[in-house]
Parts: sequence; structure tokens; C-alpha cells
Amino acid sequence: MGKLFGTDGIRGVVNAGLDADLAYKVGLAAATVLAKNKKAGEKPLVTIGKDTRISGDLLKGSLIAGLCTAGANVLDLGTLPTPGVAWVTVDEKADAGIVISASHNPFEHNGIKIFNGEGYKLSDELEEKIEDIVLFSHNDVSRKTHGELGKVSYVAPKASEDYIDHLESTIHSDLGGLRILVDCANGAASATAARLFDRFDKLRTDVINADPDGVNINEKCGSTHIDALAAMVVAGGYDLGIAFDGDADRCLAVDEKGVLIDGDQIMAACGTDMKERGLLPENAVVATVMSNIGLHAYAKENGLTVECTAVGDRNVLERMQEKGYMLGGEQSGHMIFLHHATTGDGELTALQILDLLHRSGKKASELFGGCRRYPQELINVAVADNDAKQRVMGAQWLKDAIAEKERRMNGDGRILVRASGTEALVRVMVEASDDALARSVAEDLANLIKSKEN
Repeated sequence: MGKLFGTDGIRGVVNAGLDADLAYKVGLAAATVLAKNKKAGEKPLVTIGKDTRISGDLLKGSLIAGLCTAGANVLDLGTLPTPGVAWVTVDEKADAGIVISASHNPFEHNGIKIFNGEGYKLSDELEEKIEDIVLFSHNDVSRKTHGELGKVSYVAPKASEDYIDHLESTIHSDLGGLRILVDCANGAASATAARLFDRFDKLRTDVINADPDGVNINEKCGSTHIDALAAMVVAGGYDLGIAFDGDADRCLAVDEKGVLIDGDQIMAACGTDMKERGLLPENAVVATVMSNIGLHAYAKENGLTVECTAVGDRNVLERMQEKGYMLGGEQSGHMIFLHHATTGDGELTALQILDLLHRSGKKASELFGGCRRYPQELINVAVADNDAKQRVMGAQWLKDAIAEKERRMNGDGRILVRASGTEALVRVMVEASDDALARSVAEDLANLIKSKEN
């Protein structure tokens, strides 16, 4: 078996790589690792939450069985956004938090993500300890009996209300005069978004795609399918449209004209505002190598510094913690406001956007359009498995092709080819000042990869 944890936890199609047996072993291993930091007789406390996928209950039951078998107590948070689980973990002084979600992926996928007691994703070291137990030594784990077994407490209503209280407290505006349309992606935000925005009685809010049935999460809706929301915003005369992904750790938006507002543009506008209010250390924001050239151009013109990391919100967060920065994110809508959260939080991001929009008195197109997006073409090339990803990424023929295309572009753009951290995909991204050039280069590279791997 290969390494379990990818860049965002354990992922897979349920019962085709990720199943109840594996979830049980992960729960057993996690409780065992956590118990080593407890005093004799003390039980680890673990929170657990999920999104709306049909497989969520199956995996949750198995994880809880493993946790309780190894002597951990569990707080069942029910359906709650990923950042909500992280926040409740800290608020309840739990030893860890577990989220069952595959984020923006289709419903047949699911995942297991673990936070430590401070609300941050587990370190590589702890993940490796859990993996070692799951893969090699789970039969040696002590299974508790009698009063040493763990027990489950069901705290979903209180936990979600406390989380919503926290989100509401992060801004001090009534948001009066704004009218918004919110797309919950039939995911975890379906349980919290309407209740959150209803706290602002002068804000006029309509909510769509908040009727999950287990299989419609992310289906032609949410942050990965923005076109329908954009059309509805224009037709309905809304000031802003907001879109979450399946576990609500991402937020994208559309302005009153139906034009996408991506993570780079959110970071640009919020970063400038924080800089002007003295809330942005070193006037710096942390982005990734996937961020558009337009963000760098905007930053240069507006006195911001952009530091780039490898793709993944974990990498962004680590740089923020290392340097003491307060704002970072990804073009995809993972935004980390470290004043208020330990991880990307879509609903928190939405509130920060709305607060800024309200205070500025501008239209969304004016406020966020200042950060121009250079044409960008992204093609996901499916490959057989993780070995194929690594084979492609190490191939000399790919390096030669990229070098040739860069000569063709003559400095007018950039090329980034990378392996997905969560799926059997190679992602080809090309930016250029000309849309046709970006598309042509990306298609040539994608077709080359397909021809070599098929």
C-alpha cells in the first residue's frame, strides 16, 4: 500500500479505495497516537464532522468505532463546514478534529482530514505515525474494554450555533443595503449559511442549492460551477453572488455584472484594505504558484508584497505562521484570515468581502476589478494512478516540451505543470496576455501528456 495522506488528507472513491475498514483503522490509529500525549487514565477527546455526501455516515460510523475502541471520547458535530470543525475543536479544547469530506470533488469521492487541538492540519510527523499504525501495526493496538471504552456525545446544534456566533463577531457592520445570492453547493454550507446571513437583518439574502440529497453535492453548482450563479445574479439585480464548495472552506464570488471574483482578486482587495488599516504585517500576502500574474502586477502598483508557496493551503498557512503574516490564499478561493481562523473558511471570507463592499460604498466590479486577470488556461489530464503522475512529472520529454513552449511565448506569460495532490491528474496551466496563445500552448502540452500515457 502507498502513502495514505495526500496534500489534503486521505481521499478516494468510497468502497473503491476508501472504505469502512480503512476508516475504522484510521480512527483506531488516531486515538492511539493522541493517547500518548495524555496522562494515565485520561481519554483523548476528538470532534468529528462531515459534509452532505451519501457516504458520510458510513465513514463516520467506522471512524467513531475505531476512536472509541482505542479509548477516545467523541463529539459528533453532524454536518458542519470543515473550518467549523477546526474552530469547534479549539473551542471545546479537544485533542483533535476529524472532517469527512472530499471538498469540491463529486459525491462518490470522500475523504478524511484531521486537525490538531490548535485547529491546524496535522503535521507530517503525526500523519506518518497514524499511517504506520494503519498500514503495518493496527493489530498491535490496545483495544479497550469495560470503562476504558470511549463514548460519543451529540453536540451538533450547539456546536454550529457557537461557530456561527464566532463568524458573526468578525465584522462590525449591519451590511445594510446589500442584496446577495448565495450558492451552498448542496454541501456543508447548507447547514449554516442561511442561519449566518440571517443574523444581519438589514442584509437581503437569497440562498440556492441548499437542499442536499447525498448525491447532488457540487453537481453543476457551487464554486466549481459558477456560470449559473453568475446568470442569476445579473438577472436578479443582485449586488454580489457568493459560491461555496462542498465543505465550505472555499469561497468565490461574482460581481453585479456576473463576472467572476477569484481568490487572487479577493486577496488583492482585502489585502489593500488591511494594509490601509494597519492590519497587514510587512504589507505582505501569501499566494501560491498558481496565482495569476495579474495579482503580482496589482501588488506592485499598490504597495503589496506577494510571497508564493507550492500549491495547497497547508503550504500557505505554514509560510504565514513562519513570517507572521495575516492574509493568504489560493486562486481557487481558499482564503486564510489568520486573525480569525486557523484554516481556509468560505463563510468567513464571504463576510470579509461583504464588510469591505459595504464600507467602500463601491460596486463589486469596481472594488475587485482593479486586479486584472491575465488569460489563463487550465487543463486537467487524467492519468492511470499516482505512479503515472510521478512518471509524467519526471519525464525529460515533458521538460523539453515546456522549454520549447516557453521559447515560443518569449517571456509573454508562464507555464506551470504539476501533479494533483488529491486525484490522478496532471494539471497544465498556461498564462499569457493573449487568450488564444494560452489555450494553444496548454492544449499542446495536454495532448502530449495524453499521447505518452495512453
